[in-house]
Amino acid sequence: MRYLLIFLLFTISRLNIQAQNNTIHKSGNAASNGFSEEKLKRIDNLMQQAVDKNWIKGAVGFIAHNGTIVYNKAFGIDDVNKNTPMKTDLIFRIASQTKAITSVAAMMLFEEGKFLLDDPISKYIPSFKNPRVLDRFNPKDTTYTTKPAKREITFRDLLTHTSGIDYPQIGSKKMRAIYAKADITVAFSDKKRSQVDDINKLGTLPLVAQPGEKFIYSASTDVLGRLVEIISGMSLDNFFHAKIFKPLGMNDTYFYLPQAKQSRLVKVYTEDPKTHEPVLWQQNTMPGATVDYPINKDDYYSGGGGLVSTIQDYAVFLQMLLNSGEYNGHRLLATHTVEIMTKNQIGDIRVTFDNQKFGLGFAITTKKGRLKREQSAGTFWWGGIFGTMYWCDPKEKIVAQLYTQQLPSSHAKKFAAKYKTLVYQALN
Repeated sequence: MRYLLIFLLFTISRLNIQAQNNTIHKSGNAASNGFSEEKLKRIDNLMQQAVDKNWIKGAVGFIAHNGTIVYNKAFGIDDVNKNTPMKTDLIFRIASQTKAITSVAAMMLFEEGKFLLDDPISKYIPSFKNPRVLDRFNPKDTTYTTKPAKREITFRDLLTHTSGIDYPQIGSKKMRAIYAKADITVAFSDKKRSQVDDINKLGTLPLVAQPGEKFIYSASTDVLGRLVEIISGMSLDNFFHAKIFKPLGMNDTYFYLPQAKQSRLVKVYTEDPKTHEPVLWQQNTMPGATVDYPINKDDYYSGGGGLVSTIQDYAVFLQMLLNSGEYNGHRLLATHTVEIMTKNQIGDIRVTFDNQKFGLGFAITTKKGRLKREQSAGTFWWGGIFGTMYWCDPKEKIVAQLYTQQLPSSHAKKFAAKYKTLVYQALN
């Protein structure tokens, strides 16, 4: 009887620990959750110094360890004209952090047997049939010649950014010219557009590299988002809300913010070219682009960069991945699926950031890369163009994020690097 009682107590205790690790709690004592309260104050100093030096107007930092929040603070201001403070529940344009959610959506359909990773995408979007690769380009008149691709683009190519597709607006100069001539932007456009038309046209244009041979950060995830719509029969907006946001309780994540929540949308800043100090974004800051895309309701669901979210909502999504696909009793992906998503899927292909690799939707820190970064080998991470970033460290059970809203920022790289250092130095 005594052994039975011990066994039952052990089982209940283990279940309680598992339940705790499946949920990010509202708050927790840092000292009792593996972090030094005293050393976390160094993050406070870093954030405040960045504001005081006018590197940024405001920022939010977030750390969860073993499913418990040990740091969640805001610094500086949101709106410089109204002098309103930055708050932890404000809504940010997370831009390319949308890619991770689109990748999860695609892998949910993969688990349903809707496609195989090495299936050609032309099966669903015929314009991508028989792709051609850019051969010669004349910058004077943007004319070009092409050669046949060695094979078709696959789902795996899209998930790993090895499709050969480039990025309108921010990609290579020659491909930006080709995309502009074809009137393709894929995100942040200041004009009402048709996503269906943009993706279909993209399929008729040349690739910049052979599929599967080179890592090129690209509009691949926008194409993937369109495939989610075609295969599921749902808009990307409806799929995200029904299959991901509702089960996870992500109540502040949207393509288009409801009117009642628009006052919480963080102001975007750019940088004065002379002083390098932040100034409010103006409509002519980036010709052809707008930061009002979360409120202009143009029904353009960019799988590569269209979402807005809070730091807490996105932390829940990341915790689900850190929990191998499950959060608070809701399983979105199988453990094995998350494992392959967060492992190197590009072999020896070199990426643009040294000694790192790429999985299915995430950059992956390698053993070599770990020597240059504080994160453990196997950490998966990414960020957004307006100044947001995240990482998940499976070894240390850490979810960490740093959110600002500024493009460009001369100090962003150094600020983010120091933040990573201070997160790990506070870990006991």
